[in-house]
Amino acid sequence: MNYPFVALLALCTLYALWAGGGPERIGAAVYGLSVAASHLILTAHDQRWLNVETGVFIVDVVTFLAFVPIALRADRFWPLWVSAFLGLGVLGHLARLVGPDTFWWAYAVVLTIWSYPIVLLIALGTFLHRRRLARHGADRSWVSSSGRSDPGPPAGPTG
Repeated sequence: MNYPFVALLALCTLYALWAGGGPERIGAAVYGLSVAASHLILTAHDQRWLNVETGVFIVDVVTFLAFVPIALRADRFWPLWVSAFLGLGVLGHLARLVGPDTFWWAYAVVLTIWSYPIVLLIALGTFLHRRRLARHGADRSWVSSSGRSDPGPPAGPTG
């Protein structure tokens, strides 16, 4: 177990749940649960990464599919980046499935390298949310159903 990563994940998840807006809270919960699920279903350590980690593959696909609507609806940049990193992980599984002769360490790196940036992006998103709240008193979490951001207050008379 990677204790520094688990500590960082716990701190960033708690920070997002405590101080984040809707996208940060949902994103942190989804990612935290996916890491826990992945850890619970990993194969034995001496066999890890030698074949496609089917359980982790399923968790990664579900996590990616959960983040895509967040990325599309959130009035934030960070869920787009997280979705992209999660998508790269899914592509890593698919590459291993299509090319089973891929070096095991390349498969392991492609699946794990994005974990730190994802956690840090969630924390950064939470920090920026808090900063917008402090500056403006409010921070819109989601875009409208039309996909357009709020145009702001109506213009006054010009006359």
